[in-house]
Amino acid sequence: MANDASTVFDLVILGGGSGGYAAALRGAQLGLDVALIEKGKVGGTCLHNGCIPTKALLHAGEIADQAREADQFGVKATFEGIDMEAVHKYKDDVISGLYKGLQGLIASRKVHYIEGEGRLSSPTSVDVNGQRIQGRHVLLATGSVPKSLPGLEIDGNRVISSDHALKLDRVPKSAIVLGGGVIGVEFASAWKSFGTDVTIIEGLKHLVPVEDENSSKLLERAFRKRGIKFNLGTFFQGVEYTQDGVRVTLADGKTFEAELLLVAIGRGPVSQGLGYEEAGVAMDRGYVLVDEYMRTNVETISAVGDLAPTLQLAHVGFAEGILVAERLAGLKTVPIDYDGVPKVTYCHPEVASVGITEAKAKELYGADKVVALKYNLAGNGKSKILKTAGEIKLVQVKDGAVVGVHMVGDRMGEQVGEAQLIYNWEALPAEVAQLIHAHPTQNEAMGEAHLALAGKPLHSHD
Repeated sequence: MANDASTVFDLVILGGGSGGYAAALRGAQLGLDVALIEKGKVGGTCLHNGCIPTKALLHAGEIADQAREADQFGVKATFEGIDMEAVHKYKDDVISGLYKGLQGLIASRKVHYIEGEGRLSSPTSVDVNGQRIQGRHVLLATGSVPKSLPGLEIDGNRVISSDHALKLDRVPKSAIVLGGGVIGVEFASAWKSFGTDVTIIEGLKHLVPVEDENSSKLLERAFRKRGIKFNLGTFFQGVEYTQDGVRVTLADGKTFEAELLLVAIGRGPVSQGLGYEEAGVAMDRGYVLVDEYMRTNVETISAVGDLAPTLQLAHVGFAEGILVAERLAGLKTVPIDYDGVPKVTYCHPEVASVGITEAKAKELYGADKVVALKYNLAGNGKSKILKTAGEIKLVQVKDGAVVGVHMVGDRMGEQVGEAQLIYNWEALPAEVAQLIHAHPTQNEAMGEAHLALAGKPLHSHD
């Protein structure tokens, strides 16, 4: 291994996904000499195999649904089907444009970018392309890959992961989705819009089980209305090939058949064989353990993003990467409040939230100290225009701040920005109620909900 000792970088980053490139950009902005190592394409899972392409598929599905339902709005339109080649071109054009922009940013900040498969060789160095890259600090940001279950082989043909689903050259006639979390319900939603007969298998008792139970129930109701089938509360046991597809068996003996099975049970960290253990980095089930400032037990090594056991969200990776860069540059940093991170599931209808669930609030503060209010979107003019249904649910500590905002309905992801401010600034309902929200907007529903919680409802009953 050639030792490139001519340059010792302030920060060497292994992994160019959301967390890694955010740290690189912010670090360079603060005057650090940064080396960024990525084996694939900068942007990582989010840009190339996750957030961006899945949302493009979902938007294509939304257009298909609008074409089918155009007569509801007095518009004469004909839906003639899905051209997957054209859908993929649209999706890939979005990715390509963002990728080029990101490459330009990396270059403009004078980040030393190295394309190649890196491996941690010491607490202060990474080996890549036959060179040893030295750094005063190393940031591990190698991300995650789709998980499977013991004995469940993903063959890329009839049993596929989300990576395969994003490149599927056809609309499957039928599909079983194993997993009712974010990835599972988003693909189920998109495929249903494309015309697939979809069944979701979720071992826990609700879809999107980490969300407030009310949000889960509202989504389940909406999926039933859309014709998306699901089986809850029984775990997967096995899968076998049939003549035309697959047969899935559950622990209770129930079986389901479809053209293909999408395994969407989550993502696991990429850490095996990368030299982490040899460098003394503390690990747990493949995750790199970190403190609230993203520091590992090795003084010169930090870790961010899906590699760490924090929320697996691109915007969390961004925030963690920025935190590390600012800490290394000597700025005062504040640990991330993960309850204050906005979460959005981009199915139809969308599920968005920030803060804690009603159940968690009762556990923390006591059932008698928690107030919950539901505002039905039926009372919101813009939601009626869009023909969407759902609710905004507020969770408040009695006579105190709003500690949870939980929303279900089309475009609710666009309302989570204000919800984030309400939670993170510990706003009282009366403080939000005095703010004037534009009419007619869906954002107005946020104001109406807080008016009601403050005891002065306008377009809702006492």
